[in-house]
Amino acid sequence: MKKKIIDSVACPQCDGNVYIKSIVQESDEEVKEGVLCCNACSLEFFIDNYIPRFVTSNNYAQSFGFQWNKHARTQIDKFSGINMSRDRFFQVTEWSKDLKGQRILEAGCGAGRFTQIAVETGAEVFSFDYSNAVDANMDNNGLSNNLDLFQADIYHIPLRKALFDKIFCFGVLQHCPNPKNAFMKLIPYLKSGGEIAIDIYDLTFRAFVNPKYWLRPFTKRMAPEKLYHFVQQAVPQLFPVKMWITERVPFGKYFAFFIPVAYHKGFLRHTDSLTYEELLEWSILDTFDKFAPQYDKPQRISTVRKWFVEAGLENVNVRYGPNGIIAKGVKP
Repeated sequence: MKKKIIDSVACPQCDGNVYIKSIVQESDEEVKEGVLCCNACSLEFFIDNYIPRFVTSNNYAQSFGFQWNKHARTQIDKFSGINMSRDRFFQVTEWSKDLKGQRILEAGCGAGRFTQIAVETGAEVFSFDYSNAVDANMDNNGLSNNLDLFQADIYHIPLRKALFDKIFCFGVLQHCPNPKNAFMKLIPYLKSGGEIAIDIYDLTFRAFVNPKYWLRPFTKRMAPEKLYHFVQQAVPQLFPVKMWITERVPFGKYFAFFIPVAYHKGFLRHTDSLTYEELLEWSILDTFDKFAPQYDKPQRISTVRKWFVEAGLENVNVRYGPNGIIAKGVKP
C-alpha cells in the first residue's frame, strides 16, 4: 500500500479517518506488511503483500479467488498475446487511451485483466476485489506507480466519496447478492461529471434454456477444489465433442449449446489464434466460472436502464455488448 493514499482511505464500517498504526515491513513508500486503524471506531485492518485487507477471503466470492489464483495468467492480454481484454475495455467504456491526471476505480478486479488496460491509460487506478484474487492481480500488475490494490466489499468500499473521475465494473454485478444495490453503492464515489461503465449478464429466453442454470443448484454448493477437479476431468472429454459439432455439423452451434463446457473459438474475437491447448485451458477456467459462483443473477435490459435513471445519471446509454448488457452514464 502506498503511504500517499492514506487520505483517500475511509473506514468501511463508520466512514471514519484511517491511519497507519504500525509497519512491519516496507519498501520505499510502499507498506508491505502492517496495520491500519480507524480513528473513530478503532477497527483494525491488516496490510499483507502490499494489499490492505478490509475483508476476509472466506466469503461468497471465494470461488473467484480460487479460479484466478489457479489461472492467474490465462486471460491476461500481455501473457496470452491477444488484445481481447483491451478491445472489450474500450468498446464498453469508449474512454480515451490517455487518461493521465484522472482517477479510476475498478470494482471487482479478479486477476487484473482489465486492471492492466486501465493502468496503461496513465490514470491513477484504485482496484479491488472481494476475494483473494487481488494476490493474482498483484503478481500480474505488480507495484505499478499508478496502481493501488485492496481487498474489500463492494457494499462497503473503504474510500472517500466523490473521489473518482471514472468507475468501471465488468463481470461482477451478476455475482453479487443484490446486483442493483451493488451498482448503487458505486455511484457516491463518482465526482460530479464522472462516468461509470458496467456490464452484466442479460436475462433472455436463452438464459432459461442454458444448461448452466439447470446444474448450478448442485454445483454452487460444491467446494471449489472438488468442483474444479470434476471440471478438470470432464472438459478434456467434452471439449473436442463440442468443437466437432460446432465446426462440422450444420447449425451445430445450436446443438453444441447444450454441452455444458465453455467453447470460445469463433465466438470471441482473437481466439482463432489460440492453440488447442490454450483453448482447452480457457474452457476449463470458464466452465468452472459458469458453475462455481454462489450467485448468478442476469438482468433485463429495461431493468438496468431503470437503475441508471434511479441513480440520477445523465447521458445514459444501455445496450447489448460483448458480455451481455453494457451501460454507461454520467453523474451530474
